[in-house]
Amino acid sequence: MTTTLQPTGASATRPTPADRAAQVGARIAAHAARHDAEGSFVSEAYDELRAAGLLRAAVPVELGGDGATVRELVALQRELGHHCGATALASAMHQHVVAFTAWRYRRGLPGAEATLRRVAEEQILLVSTGGGDYTQPQGEAVRVDGGFRVTGRKRFASQSRHGAVIATMACYDDPEQGRRVLNLAVPVGAEGVTVADNWDTLGMRGTASHDIDLVDVFVPDDKVLANRPWGVVDPPLQVISSIAFPIICGAYLGVAEAAYDAAVAAAVRRSGDVAVQRQVGVMRSRLRVAGWALDGALALVGDDPVPSRATVLAVMTAKAEVARAGVEVCDLAMEVVGGPAYFRGSVIERCYRDIRAAKFHPFSPEQTLVHLGADALGEPVPITES
Repeated sequence: MTTTLQPTGASATRPTPADRAAQVGARIAAHAARHDAEGSFVSEAYDELRAAGLLRAAVPVELGGDGATVRELVALQRELGHHCGATALASAMHQHVVAFTAWRYRRGLPGAEATLRRVAEEQILLVSTGGGDYTQPQGEAVRVDGGFRVTGRKRFASQSRHGAVIATMACYDDPEQGRRVLNLAVPVGAEGVTVADNWDTLGMRGTASHDIDLVDVFVPDDKVLANRPWGVVDPPLQVISSIAFPIICGAYLGVAEAAYDAAVAAAVRRSGDVAVQRQVGVMRSRLRVAGWALDGALALVGDDPVPSRATVLAVMTAKAEVARAGVEVCDLAMEVVGGPAYFRGSVIERCYRDIRAAKFHPFSPEQTLVHLGADALGEPVPITES
């Protein structure tokens, strides 16, 4: 069912990141069920990603990476989703922060090169809190001498215990500009940073997406990466969204494809059953359309996206399609396979739970419809909560 996306950034003379992920996929899959049952981090998978150089895939070639494009990163996370949804989703959070840092590097923005060199040389993990911080972040920043003091609780921080730097946001009440959003880089080991032990969820249980508490954490001025208006998807957030959400979508599309593949493998033993044929046909159709939606969004994003509300809406439309199709496909896969898919340890059972997380990323599918309608009617952009 998988469509191979052709390389555009990494050299065509060597295996693409997705090819390398396929080569280690079986070893990653071998630990997926155990980490899901335990709710523990997919550490062996990350050992494989490091050994294959995949954590530095988005780093520019001249700094020691593959120079992977957004399209190539989508293909990488999609391939990982075939083997372990938790690995695909958690590492997607790292990949999109690296990709946006590479976007900043290409524009000569401060701090980007140093971070990318650490990713390339040390293969550090970057942690994103964007799942709970979007236009209205959780946490407050107070201006102090030389920077800010930040306090707040960050949710859905994948691989939180294992990262080196947190890419996060905080609200700041500027006396002249009013309510603002600050984009911040905070070391995981900084004084006042504590990672909770509370990730116990329905699905994506191996992502270690524990809450992170920031209590009076000092962030110097040079680690404030942006100062943006509160409550809106402004140009910097448009670029971040255009990069991040296709990569995240790739992980979920891979999960749905894994459920489909498992269902088809089981269904061949029921040849001639017209009801099963139709269910498999529906799954195949939904995945194909979701893939087309994602490809269409990627065509607008391109290799070096510029701020564009239209592109964000296209990306969010594709994300909504992947989420809805993914849930339907995983539901149908369980129906096709029947009782065996209902048992813990079944690939389909894990996909059935993992795919539910797709609707929790901003915008939700329903919020996307509101934004699309407001845009079509020429009405004010709605304020979207995280």
